[in-house]
Amino acid sequence: MHPSILPLLASIHIEGHYFPDIKRAEILVKISDYEGLIFRSKTKIDPELLNHALKLKIIARAGAGVDNVDLEEIQKRNIVLCNAPEGNRDAVAEHALGLLLGIMNNMRVAHQQITEKKWLRYENRGFEIKNKTIGIIGYGNIGHEVAKRLSGFGCEILAFDKHKKNYSDNYAQEVDLDTIFQKADIISLHIPLNKENKNWVNADFFQKFQHNIWLINTSRGEIIVQNDLVNALKSGKILGAGLDVLENEKLETLTPQQLADFEFLANSPNVFLTPHVAGWTYESYQRINEVLVGKIKVMLNIK
Repeated sequence: MHPSILPLLASIHIEGHYFPDIKRAEILVKISDYEGLIFRSKTKIDPELLNHALKLKIIARAGAGVDNVDLEEIQKRNIVLCNAPEGNRDAVAEHALGLLLGIMNNMRVAHQQITEKKWLRYENRGFEIKNKTIGIIGYGNIGHEVAKRLSGFGCEILAFDKHKKNYSDNYAQEVDLDTIFQKADIISLHIPLNKENKNWVNADFFQKFQHNIWLINTSRGEIIVQNDLVNALKSGKILGAGLDVLENEKLETLTPQQLADFEFLANSPNVFLTPHVAGWTYESYQRINEVLVGKIKVMLNIK
């Protein structure tokens, strides 16, 4: 956590204790003393932990995704959950745009070639975003900010969100998924990892697109079947991919298939990889704390 967390909690009269190096076993021992828990992505909020958390009333996820939380279990126990997508939406949106510009303009390959004293202009011509059609899947905090930034590029922006209605705005037009499949040249994913979305983006999904596409994923790697992504890149159905997340980000634990897929992605000139860092800028690191503490203040009705 950013060190601002304890002063922010103190400002609303909450005593906070910070354990940045705590291990799972220690959490299970200490949690029984606490009414609130603020955590990041490595801590699983599961029945084992909750069975030790006899006083717990509030849990706060320092970030957007809550796939590490057993939502049914906390609901049974009347524990309130908040997260902070407002805290890192700008960071993720800017990163998504950077990945898109990178893959459409061969920036990764061009940089490497120049460091090897290869000056290849013709081979590294790129494509413009202007006049392309962009499909944003998931139009929440982050999807909206991506559309806002892309709106200045002179492109058509379509948005699909199965959990919302009447969300067309100045930046994106609300459409159904079939329209995305029919019209999109570029796809940017901004959906949570849950039971219905895990492995949703697969070979069948890719084949439904009328055009070959560029793909950006700054949400969760397990939304995509990684081997299907590799095959779509090999076939040319996906022209390029900008990925901040992978199916298995613990690279020392890759299965043989995951390793083969990873090596393909890592060595593909039309793939840009970053280490799940899109939402973690210097600015968002602190802003997430501010958002969480503000929500905790409202939840506890602190004046």
